[in-house]
Amino acid sequence: MRHAKAILLSSEELAILQSIISSKRSQVRDVLRARIVVLAAQGKTNGAIASALKTHVHTVSLWRNRFDRQRLAGLKDKPGRGRRRTYQATKVKEIIKATLHTKPPNATHWSTRTLADSMGVSHMTIQRIWNAHKIKPHLVRTFKLSTDPHFIEKLHDVVGLYLNPPEHALVLSIDEKSQIQALDRTQPGLPLKQGRCGTMTHDYKRHGTTTLFAALDVLDGSVIGTCMPKHRHQEYLKFLRLINRQTTSDLDIHMIVDNYSTHKHQNVKQWLIKHPRFHVHFIPTSSSWVNMVECFFSQLTKKRIRRGVFHSVQELITAINDYLDNHNHNPKPFIWTKTAYDIIKKIKPLYHLLNYDS
Repeated sequence: MRHAKAILLSSEELAILQSIISSKRSQVRDVLRARIVVLAAQGKTNGAIASALKTHVHTVSLWRNRFDRQRLAGLKDKPGRGRRRTYQATKVKEIIKATLHTKPPNATHWSTRTLADSMGVSHMTIQRIWNAHKIKPHLVRTFKLSTDPHFIEKLHDVVGLYLNPPEHALVLSIDEKSQIQALDRTQPGLPLKQGRCGTMTHDYKRHGTTTLFAALDVLDGSVIGTCMPKHRHQEYLKFLRLINRQTTSDLDIHMIVDNYSTHKHQNVKQWLIKHPRFHVHFIPTSSSWVNMVECFFSQLTKKRIRRGVFHSVQELITAINDYLDNHNHNPKPFIWTKTAYDIIKKIKPLYHLLNYDS
């Protein structure tokens, strides 16, 4: 009667096999082979291993013997195994070139079937080639590059405040989230339950809008906020007065704001002259991602507004104020990590591609 090969593992081999088993990036076949060897090293029979791993005993015998002969190298597939490719590399290059550099006569981009008809192959062949080369013609992303002639200077100024804020001063990231709609659904949705997400109707009733003025303290993450019906320079001045009242009077305030015309109104400039502790730092145009308060607005939208049902503007304002109160009860700052140099290095090639002067 034949007996299975006894497997003895070194500490190094055992560590490698266990890392394969525990890694989330390991392929299923590699995990199975590693488990077979580990169980074999524990003295289990091929039948017991096959039963425990729900595989065939011949599979267990194959990889047990392979490991006995070749150790860890034997757990890899032999070169040349698998189905031979149907199309040569030249055909694959032709398909990739057509995908990237041509368009169908009646559409903006290729689909698997339209390109398959054009190239004389199956649509699954096109799909496999696209997957292998990470090509996704059906997807498109929007972007916006700033054309501000003082982009670099403004970026260094604002990022410098994030990474190295001045002493005895407050750094506030300020902006308005305008036109927040008080939306009421036409029908009640179904609640969340096991196996099904919550539902809400796609149509709605509008009950008006409000604008949230917010100032995010970059150091501790707290927010000074208030809702107003409009976002003109008059409302912005009211908000500045609110900041002036709610902050310590002996501290300078460095405000990071965008280039909205309200922030540059003559009356605002005159108010700032009368209050010299306020210092304004403008972000580059078309660069809202530099303004850290946008992170807070994103969280507010996701957590409180997008799924909310509001029967009036006042109900919406109450919900926003409650969110602000809860946020300020245990604020957490957003941590800026990239230097201005890192950002410029990353986006500079985009300007060259589009023939922009950065």
